[in-house]
Amino acid sequence: MRRANEPGRKGALAGRNRLRLVMVGFAACFLVIGARVGQLSLLGTGDGPDATRQQAQARYPRPGITDRNGQVLASDIRIASLFANARQIVDVDEAVELLTSTLPDLNARDLRRKLGQDKAFVWLKREITPAQRQEIFDLGIPGLYFRSETRRVYPMGRTAAHVLGFVNIDSRGLAGVEKFLDDEGALYAASLADPVRQAALPVELSIDLSVQYAMSAEIAAAITRFKAEAGGGIVLNVKTGEVVALVSLPDFNPNNPKEAQDPTRINRMTGGVYELGSVVKAVTFAMAFEAGVTDLDGKYDARYPLVIGHSRIDDFHAEHRILTVPEIFTFSSNIGTARMALDVGLEGHQAFLKKAGLFDRLVTEVPEAAAPILPARWGKLTTVTAAFGHGFAVQPLQGASVIGAFLNGGMLVPPTFLKRDEATARVLSRRLVSEETGRKMRYLFRLNVEKGTAGKADAPGFRVGGKTGTAEKVINGRYSRDRLLNAFVGAFPMDDPTYVILVMLDEPQALPETYGYATSGWNAVPTAGKIIKRIAPLLGIEPQLTDEERAKLVKQAAKRAVKEGD
Repeated sequence: MRRANEPGRKGALAGRNRLRLVMVGFAACFLVIGARVGQLSLLGTGDGPDATRQQAQARYPRPGITDRNGQVLASDIRIASLFANARQIVDVDEAVELLTSTLPDLNARDLRRKLGQDKAFVWLKREITPAQRQEIFDLGIPGLYFRSETRRVYPMGRTAAHVLGFVNIDSRGLAGVEKFLDDEGALYAASLADPVRQAALPVELSIDLSVQYAMSAEIAAAITRFKAEAGGGIVLNVKTGEVVALVSLPDFNPNNPKEAQDPTRINRMTGGVYELGSVVKAVTFAMAFEAGVTDLDGKYDARYPLVIGHSRIDDFHAEHRILTVPEIFTFSSNIGTARMALDVGLEGHQAFLKKAGLFDRLVTEVPEAAAPILPARWGKLTTVTAAFGHGFAVQPLQGASVIGAFLNGGMLVPPTFLKRDEATARVLSRRLVSEETGRKMRYLFRLNVEKGTAGKADAPGFRVGGKTGTAEKVINGRYSRDRLLNAFVGAFPMDDPTYVILVMLDEPQALPETYGYATSGWNAVPTAGKIIKRIAPLLGIEPQLTDEERAKLVKQAAKRAVKEGD
């Protein structure tokens, strides 16, 4: 019996094996079909290596960017892009005619070439409007498809453009903070996989939009009034290192990044280096105090020009007498400042500049950062000219940061374009000068506004201090007396400085009301004063008027009333 049943059992076993094989085959087919459906639903209808390449270039979502108060500066929106499976195009000529009538900016010859290829995926037009998408859909051309992508938009237009930067068509950062986010991997790897989280975690900048706008408006007005080639400005929190505003004009609209290719629209505040003229004298004074070679009661001989080899160093408005240290600062004496540097010595001078970071490229979250231009060799004449800002060039932001260290109690805080608190700043900072040197520098800065070359920067109630700088530009290897780069670096309130302001005007012209002068005190300085009056209240600084300031304002108001009455 057992032998008689063996053929039947073997047949049943073979049947079950065939059934299993059929089931495995069906399962494999369903897996392949399911995978393909998933691919098409996620990536579109293209296939083959061309489609894979294009799909790999799909744009990633980017984190939003806001100012320090949550105002949106950059964001992603959803937008359609048009592509084609050229293999499915039935009538190329008809498709070209219909598409070019709907999208006139398409080149007919280029479009015909694309649609005539044996490819399953060709881009036809990135970023089309909803109305264009509907019109193309209504054409009913087989082989045309749409892909939903993200487009980077900057709702504030030109405001803070050099800080924000811009992205390319594939949403990759090419400049500014946008490039920093890509380079540093700060697109938040988790955010890329989780768009909901990405939208909830915007990048908070240190920029204050209202301060940025006010500074931009005043610098634009100054460029127009003084017929300058360009201009710029910085507001820096010296306690945290936060850049509250950065303006460089002419600027560009990041929604139209082609404008940024114009070389006149560079970021002058970080991407350019300049001789800042007498602003650098503040560095020499702090160095001399720190080295102990002089003090506020010190004196230097400025009766005659200083002769170094074949070079004569003189003062713009020479006093031809022995000057006290405060007088050297308020008269902006080249002779007195140069003698201080010589007292410190060549090695000591270089060592202090290196300690201040002025021999190194300043690196921040804005990648456009130029390296300083330094003398080929450092001799006695170099020390003399560098003492008052000639012979080496630095980023304006770098100069403002170092000045800030002299005024905040002596701590050099690395500047940042990201929101930062004071506790974090203290950890990152390092001591540059002593608190006593800082006290002396605050005194000189305030004195220079009260009695010196920076008087037009005064803003009643806000206790402004500052240092002027007028530098002759180098044209064809020579200094030009007629082409100036003017700067002013100030701070407020000087009893406890929180903010440093830098204003720079490139080639401002003399006006009748400036009595033929085009130096910093007649243009950059009053521009800074106007900016401070506008932004100090925005920064929460309330005016504290002295009796003298109050009486002066009353007198000015009375004069205006009389004039209006006439």
